[in-house]
Amino acid sequence: MSQKNNRILEIAVLVILIFVVALYFSMNKKIDELSKTYYYLGTVSEVKIFNAKKSNAEDALEDVNTILKDIHNKMSAQQDNTEVNKINEKAGISPVAVSNETFNVIESAIKYANLTGGVFDPTIGAISSLWQIGTSNARVPSADEIAKNLQLINYKNIELDKNKKTVFLKEKNMRLDLGAIAKGYAADLVCENLTSNDIESAIINLGGNVFVLGNKSGEPYKIGIQAPYEETSTSIGYIKGENTSVVTSGIYERFVKDGDKLYHHMLNPKTGYPFENNLNSVTIVSKKSIDGDALSTSTFGMGLEKGMEFINSKKDVGAIFLTKDKKIYLSDSMKSKFILTDESYKIVE
Repeated sequence: MSQKNNRILEIAVLVILIFVVALYFSMNKKIDELSKTYYYLGTVSEVKIFNAKKSNAEDALEDVNTILKDIHNKMSAQQDNTEVNKINEKAGISPVAVSNETFNVIESAIKYANLTGGVFDPTIGAISSLWQIGTSNARVPSADEIAKNLQLINYKNIELDKNKKTVFLKEKNMRLDLGAIAKGYAADLVCENLTSNDIESAIINLGGNVFVLGNKSGEPYKIGIQAPYEETSTSIGYIKGENTSVVTSGIYERFVKDGDKLYHHMLNPKTGYPFENNLNSVTIVSKKSIDGDALSTSTFGMGLEKGMEFINSKKDVGAIFLTKDKKIYLSDSMKSKFILTDESYKIVE
């Protein structure tokens, strides 16, 4: 080989080595922050990752998309051919085989239905499908429509077969709606994925279901409590937390108007109409987002007094109740943790 060819080969090898080294450092470079936005389960979601290896963060955010898409395609009641809608279509006819994920979420939903005495009921789909709040087809159903479908709501008519992983709704025209629990399940799954990708610090926000993973620069996250009817970035106060779920259910999130009357999306399985009480919102602080999701709706439905008693009887769960007259009621575990920043609100001892 000529001296010239040797020189060309040396240069080529050097270029390749430089490229490989640059690629290595690029893949192992740490980023201060990387985020991605998604739209599944009828809401806008965002995941922010902090102080992580760039390649790990990018892989994790792609995995999040896969996870959310999969849960949406299995559990959404607003999309055709999901497992939930297949169950609904076969109501009163035959059991439907489902994935482990869907089975587990329905099993958890039944657990919370039992725990709350039916205030939380996943068979609310027979009523929520009439209202369709949160969609372009939202409307106020007639009293006759509600009375007819109200008879179909009964979580005790869900039949599960653990061995075959099947779900059966015993009455024809019954409908499951997992909207009050699926996002919480998704947030927990996303958190597990981030951890498996060696992510130590992140904020998961699935349309109000917030989970903070780890801490930021050695300090606990400050998690804001949403101010009703304001921009999502506006808070009335905050708590500090690490590896903590914060889920808020409020009447201002999704609603339909009929004249001057506002009908929010949290429907009472006993009446078929939105829960009526003096609450604007309930925020649940817990270790798992699936718990916060189910409990925020349930405690709102119970109202302030019963909801507070219920939460104070549970371990590792806290609640922040906001009333329509701008008063804040804190469960026992929140009294030392909540910091008020909006002086137009008052904490009631």
